[in-house]
Formats: sequence, C-alpha cells, structure tokens
Amino acid sequence: MRDDPLLAEEQPVPPGVANPSPLMLGGGLIAGAIVLALVIGTLIARHPFGFDRAIIVTVHEAGPAWLRHAMIDVTALGGGTVLTLVVAATAGLLLVRRLWLTAALVVVATTLGSIAVDVLKSIFGRVRPEIVDHVVAASGYSFPSGHAANSAIVYLTIATLVTQVTRGHATRRYIAVVAGLLVATIGLSRIYLGVHWPSDVLAGWSFGTLWALGWWSIGAKARMSLIHQRQ
Repeated sequence: MRDDPLLAEEQPVPPGVANPSPLMLGGGLIAGAIVLALVIGTLIARHPFGFDRAIIVTVHEAGPAWLRHAMIDVTALGGGTVLTLVVAATAGLLLVRRLWLTAALVVVATTLGSIAVDVLKSIFGRVRPEIVDHVVAASGYSFPSGHAANSAIVYLTIATLVTQVTRGHATRRYIAVVAGLLVATIGLSRIYLGVHWPSDVLAGWSFGTLWALGWWSIGAKARMSLIHQRQ
C-alpha cells in the first residue's frame, strides 16, 4: 500500500466503477441496503418464512463436538469487541502508511453501518429463536443479525477499500476471498448456535454487502477527485 492519490494515478479506477457517477452509485447502494432490510423485515413480520424453522432445527449443533467448539470461536470474530479492534488496527496501519483517505473512509463507513444496524433492530424488534437452545449468550433483538451485518460491514468494507490501494490482482483477490469467507462463516455460526433465524442472517449479509459496495464506490469517487485536484 502507498499514498492514496499516487496509487490511484498508477492504478486508475475501473471504468465500471467510474460510470455512472461513483458517488451516485454509492449512495444508491447504501439506500438500497436500507430499503432491502426494511422490505425483508416487513415481510417477515407479516408472513414468517417457513424455511427459518426447518433450517435452524436441522443445523443446530449438528456434527462432531469439535465443530461446536469451532463455531463458538468463529462467532466471536463477529462480536463488537473484535470488530472494533479490527477497525482500530486497520485504521492505525493505514495512518502509519499515510493512507489518510482510506483510514477515514474505513472509520466512517463502519461506524455509520453499525448505527444503522442498531436502528433496524429497534424498528422491527424481532425476538430470537426459542425453539432451540442458545449455545452462546445473546441479547437484544434478532433482525437483522448484528454479527452477520456488522461483520459484513467491517470485513467487506475494509477489504473493498484496501483493495483500492493495493497492488497486484492476486493480492486483491486474496483479500476479498478471505473477507468473504469470514463473513459467511460468522453468519452460519449464528444459525448453528441457535441465536438467529436464517432470515436474520440473510438480511444481515445482504445489508452489509450492499453497504460495503456503496462505500467502495464512494471511495472511488473520492480518489478520482483527489487525482483531478493534483492535475
């Protein structure tokens, strides 16, 4: 990683990101994330999804004992403490590398995303599953899954923004794949441990992914503006 404006000049933003306006695209994706979560939440409130019960009963604590312990460890990677540390460590590294823009975008995007998830939870007030035992302690409302949404917001936002200032296609792909696997596994762990309905996790994944893509596009616009200012 190098200084944002310099690297952006060496590796221009792909045309698919630049057109239409990255700022408009980013705002649209973020708005779409909120609308999608509201629509899914409203549908669930009126007509609960039948697959929720079937899936959670089937996968709850299925498999060998080691898998149960592994899922408990994995789910902690989506908790508030770990995610806060990840954001702080990432922002610190970016600041040390003088990547001011990327550091600011990471902090702002993840903070606002977490607030949005809390607001959505309070709007719907869905209770957590009570048909299976909760393997780990869980409090608060169920929809959308905070672990699924916030892990997607944090890990995917960091991945998408960092890849904008990282050289090498292989390196960028690796970052994206690792972030995606983390988010997927964390979400699945919430169902396995009995603390979330599958629809909670799906909504969390969808919201967090669109949120991350929105800030990726906003980051692209900001870098383009910096390039133009320096020309």
